[in-house]
Amino acid sequence: MLKIASFFAGVGGIDLGFENAGFKTIYANEFDNYAADTFEMNFDVKVDRRDINDVQADEIPDFDIMLAGFPCQAFSIAGYRQGFNDEQGRGNLFFELVRILETKKPRVAFFENVKNLVSHDSGNTFRVICSELERLGYKYLFQVFNASEYGNIPQNRERIYIVAFKNKKDYANFELPKSIPLKTTIHDVIDFSKKQDDKFYYTSEKNKFFDELKENMTNHDTTYQWRRVYVRENKSNLVPTLTANMGTGGHNVPIILTYSGDIRKLTPRECFNVQGFPKEYKLPNQSNGRLYKQAGNSVVVPVIERIAKNLADTIVE
Repeated sequence: MLKIASFFAGVGGIDLGFENAGFKTIYANEFDNYAADTFEMNFDVKVDRRDINDVQADEIPDFDIMLAGFPCQAFSIAGYRQGFNDEQGRGNLFFELVRILETKKPRVAFFENVKNLVSHDSGNTFRVICSELERLGYKYLFQVFNASEYGNIPQNRERIYIVAFKNKKDYANFELPKSIPLKTTIHDVIDFSKKQDDKFYYTSEKNKFFDELKENMTNHDTTYQWRRVYVRENKSNLVPTLTANMGTGGHNVPIILTYSGDIRKLTPRECFNVQGFPKEYKLPNQSNGRLYKQAGNSVVVPVIERIAKNLADTIVE
């Protein structure tokens, strides 16, 4: 069984996809204690919670595949798109991965990020990433996948996936997955009939814009968003891209019209469902805000699993 080292591991979405394909995570690094707690509830791995800058390559056990959903706020539309010049240093964290790759030389490196990584700074950011991989002797493939087209998940979520190979034969034999029909609906991941805790509901007493919601939310087969001064209906019948700022309060969590006519936001569990996590995935007793953030920061597990299965078919131990 090929061994995985996971960096910026979050709650383990990438690891779950790879483990479902037959790989095994033996090391995980995650700086956020709350996300690390969620990871440890679901994997038999003690998370290294240090800042990656403090992790020395020789402290990491040998591994075959590097996984890294390195921080994307510096490159995303929702952020300030500062890239490598991000004031909080998040853009430069990619070079910490390069440092570890240079020493450990794993057979495969797998990266996930926002689709705007390709176009950021007129393509210069992505060119630097590619040139670093080439300098280390890796050949790579990359593609932007939408969860609704490649993961059978009803979320409009576009992400770039980069698969880099140390072995030229592995590279030559590997193919990225093809698109598949979307058969899962929002009703498979969101419960429109079950009564949830009162805190998830919008009411005229709690929300001054409730009348706007009531007037504009008429469809049980889609999701909505409150956009400060208007209601936005997602006409594609998909859930909009879940974001980390769902955990910052406000009204960033998608909203539904239940079968009973009530209006409520998605629960944290439903947000994990929308990312393709199985119902049995454990969520810790943390605030909803933290769980929303973790869901928005995570990945669409079935997309990862399809890529990982293609890798499993390609790589012979």
